Amino acid sequence: MEGASRVFAGDFSGSTLSVQADDGQSTAFVVTPCGIWCRFVYISGAMTEITETGDMLRLRLADPTGAFNLIIGGRNSPLAEQFRKIPVPSFVTVTGRAQLYRRNEIVDLSVRPDHVVVVDRTVRDQWTLATAKATLEQLEQIHLARKGRCNDEHVLTSYRHYAQTAEQLQALADMIGSAVQSIKPTGPGSPDTPLQSEVTRSHVRELVMNIMKSTNSPRGIAIEEIICLAGEQGIVKAEVLFAIESLIVDDECYQPQKGFVKPL
Repeated sequence: MEGASRVFAGDFSGSTLSVQADDGQSTAFVVTPCGIWCRFVYISGAMTEITETGDMLRLRLADPTGAFNLIIGGRNSPLAEQFRKIPVPSFVTVTGRAQLYRRNEIVDLSVRPDHVVVVDRTVRDQWTLATAKATLEQLEQIHLARKGRCNDEHVLTSYRHYAQTAEQLQALADMIGSAVQSIKPTGPGSPDTPLQSEVTRSHVRELVMNIMKSTNSPRGIAIEEIICLAGEQGIVKAEVLFAIESLIVDDECYQPQKGFVKPL
């Protein structure tokens, strides 16, 4: 049985190449800019949205690099019902089929889930570290292909299609690095003395999070309201927006709708 590929949303969402399998399988491989060939994927993150359109169930799964679009056909299927029972937001792992379609020159990427498990942040973090390691290894092969030092046909097919520059490869590496840095340490704190700016940002993040937690509204709290309340304590708008952005990146909160945020 074919194994499932680990892939980050930020990598998957940049895919524009699909390759039909040699074995005659109906499902083609989606080839990502980092050189991941995926037909089946194993992904993890926070399930932050679920909507129903006709007979389709659409979901958003956010990892530290971006978001996957999940699509389930058959709103009355057992799998659709299983997803409906999962509270939003929740951390989950999902296995499913990677799909790439072109419609009027527009690339449409999605994952069709086969299986879902509700997990905690620790499992999501472990997935992030393992996926970062696997993706960096593939990125190194792309780098070797640029140097003419790789003979792997899968790697060469990916490189010929995307033809990444050194700057583009560095951007992909930075994306992976940011995903790793988003993981909170579980052991004793770092022995290094933090800079004053980091202390200030930590204080603003904590303040903003406390403001978010002060409301029980299903749609969360308006960002403008957070700016106003933080301003009463001497925090400027730019610092508040930076804190909100970093909290979203770290999966501490999400946007249930435009202009509103809510803690995870």
